[in-house]
Amino acid sequence: MTDNGNSERPIPRTGRPGKRKRTDAQQDLRDRPSTIRDVASKAGVSVATVSRTLAGNYPVSDETRARVMAAVESLHYVVNVHAKALSGRVAGPVALVMKDITGPSLAHVAAGVEQEAADRGRLSLVCATHDDPAREDDLVQLMREQHAAAVLLVGSVVPDEAYDRRMIGYAEALNAAGSRLVLVGRPAPAPDLPVTVVDYDNRGGAFQATSHLLASGHRRVLFLGGETGLSSGDERRAGHRDALRAHGVDHAEELDTAGTYTRASGYVRTRDALRAGLEFTAVFAASDVVALGALAALREAGLDVPGDVSVVGFDDVPFATDLTPSLTTVRVPYEELGRTAVRMALSRTQAPADDHVVLGTQLVIRRSVRRLDW
Repeated sequence: MTDNGNSERPIPRTGRPGKRKRTDAQQDLRDRPSTIRDVASKAGVSVATVSRTLAGNYPVSDETRARVMAAVESLHYVVNVHAKALSGRVAGPVALVMKDITGPSLAHVAAGVEQEAADRGRLSLVCATHDDPAREDDLVQLMREQHAAAVLLVGSVVPDEAYDRRMIGYAEALNAAGSRLVLVGRPAPAPDLPVTVVDYDNRGGAFQATSHLLASGHRRVLFLGGETGLSSGDERRAGHRDALRAHGVDHAEELDTAGTYTRASGYVRTRDALRAGLEFTAVFAASDVVALGALAALREAGLDVPGDVSVVGFDDVPFATDLTPSLTTVRVPYEELGRTAVRMALSRTQAPADDHVVLGTQLVIRRSVRRLDW
């Protein structure tokens, strides 16, 4: 580009003509969150008037309210939720703490919690511990600091002394903060604690499942139970054995197996039983996911369900009805568990120190069981 003889021309000023340079105070307002004092200053009212206007618990004129709300909008002011929680002017959230958020059963509990909390105008928070007690400790403490109205702990546990100590500590700490511990599908560690327990009938459900197989003529039932020591696993195993006794059938130790509630576990245990030459005409899988693995192992061995071997599951997860054949199983009201837990925690009175409810289970008969003509 040529010079054109204008090398001495003045440098033009930047910015728009007439625009003032931003003051340090204005820059400070831009770089930090707005406060209630900023709103009061901009609206030309006192801090107390802003507080009363936002709380809606004190009469102010329409003109004053309009000025305050205009200042709130222009400054993008956000109310300090923690301060409101401390003053009791905001409803605390409902926190759901579970081992895993991907399992179909626990996902339905979470759905029930979210729906009931939303119906009651509460925010719901979902947290996963990944079966780490230390993480559970941290999450409960965090929810206590966040002034959660209730903390719901979901999922089977090993009810040993360590578990009892932790639950007692949770219950007392949350109660002191005005919150409530709710155990969903977990046993209560001790009586007279400030804790709500919402459970379902594992033992009765397992009794129904095994009784259905026995009433259909099966006498050799392969039981694919949960892990020994796990609360739900022990209860379902007890229900299975109750049914055997009620029908006068001897318990066969070799047919009573323990393992995780996974498809792989169901597959391996069923395959190993077949390879060992164990005789059985039916399988009771203590979860529908375990039943998936059992069905795969039976198909791999060339066995027909229910022609050669009948299968019953537990949970009634959504895919149970879409299997081939559709799976006879025990229905657990998982969504209702979540709803009931929230309802009891938020509607309780101060009178009862301990609340405990057990929801029923229901056998759903489909096409995976054949009646033996003996």
